[in-house]
Amino acid sequence: MPRRNRVTPEAELIAVPDRGMFLGNRGALHDRGGNLVRYSRGRLWLICLTEFKARRRPLWAPGKLTELFFLDEATALAAGHRPCGECRSAAYRAFKAAWGSAHPGQTVNAATIDTRLHADRLADIDTKRTFSERLGALPNATMIRLDGRPWLVHGDQLLAWAPGGYEQRRRRANLAKVTVLTPRATVATLAAGYQPELHRTAQR
Repeated sequence: MPRRNRVTPEAELIAVPDRGMFLGNRGALHDRGGNLVRYSRGRLWLICLTEFKARRRPLWAPGKLTELFFLDEATALAAGHRPCGECRSAAYRAFKAAWGSAHPGQTVNAATIDTRLHADRLADIDTKRTFSERLGALPNATMIRLDGRPWLVHGDQLLAWAPGGYEQRRRRANLAKVTVLTPRATVATLAAGYQPELHRTAQR
């Protein structure tokens, strides 16, 4: 039976067989019996490679980080995570460069990014923060909530998110306001040029 270790753009943890393109964490979320007991722990919410330097580790080992999985990087960014500086060093450097362009005058390092993201992604200890914006003002790879489900902004289209990939497509209308799932600081970083890796179904 799958564990509740798949992350949606709403930052919810669901149990499905699909694992997706990326691994990540947001602290130790399970107890010694393997039961999920918390939503998050700490500010270090990363997006990692599923394989790195042939490292092997048992999933959900007692007292260790809870391994989470994401369909793609846009999903992980929407949930409030950012690229790992070790296993995804090139992506992390690109993310930092775009972050610096989007937030001039800031010291751009992991601590600054993690502090700002933590404020932007949580309205409460286990409640995702969202905001409203005009659809036409949002950059590619932003995730929004529309008709009760997550959608990816992708060129002149919106792609409906599902655990196994993107499904339904619709034209990107110039709606007055939509609910944005991707944290505000990350949306600014996408607008400044960061290009996340998308699942192959986004390219159909």
